[in-house]
Amino acid sequence: MKFLVEDKEHVYWNPYFGGFLLGLIVLATFYVTGRGIGASGAIKNTVVTVVNTIAPEHAENSAFYSKFLKGDKSPMNSWLVFQFLGVIAGAFFSGAVNNRLKIKIQHSPKITTKTRATFVILGGFLFGMGSQLARGCTSGGALSGLAVFSTGGIITMISIFVSGYLFAWFFRKLWI
Repeated sequence: MKFLVEDKEHVYWNPYFGGFLLGLIVLATFYVTGRGIGASGAIKNTVVTVVNTIAPEHAENSAFYSKFLKGDKSPMNSWLVFQFLGVIAGAFFSGAVNNRLKIKIQHSPKITTKTRATFVILGGFLFGMGSQLARGCTSGGALSGLAVFSTGGIITMISIFVSGYLFAWFFRKLWI
């Protein structure tokens, strides 16, 4: 098995090898922390902290925000926040080591940079809203759920792949 895949400009890890390593990371996370991985909780904790800083009375009276405000403990003092910061630091380190630290928007010749940026922002917003409605992101719901053979994790993973294929069919002309 080739561990690296080359295209015209870059060398990438083989996606199957990357998936295998991700699986090992999920198992190691369960072993070390007793919990799976996830990212949306860090964003939620950040939003709760910002709202509490700007409008503390509103945060305390809100049914949603008040659940995460416990005494003197900051919502930012969570393993999810540190995990998220570690992912950002790891991505930065990887970009620095591989000489890929530059701002670049990749897109098909058929669309403009503005259209691509619009789709990215819209997709990110919808993903963020969906992760809160589903009470977790793909990392927590699918990867961690599937690792413990949770029925919800299996359904989540199937739903992600099915919806990915359906949306890819509709948006493929933006890339091909």
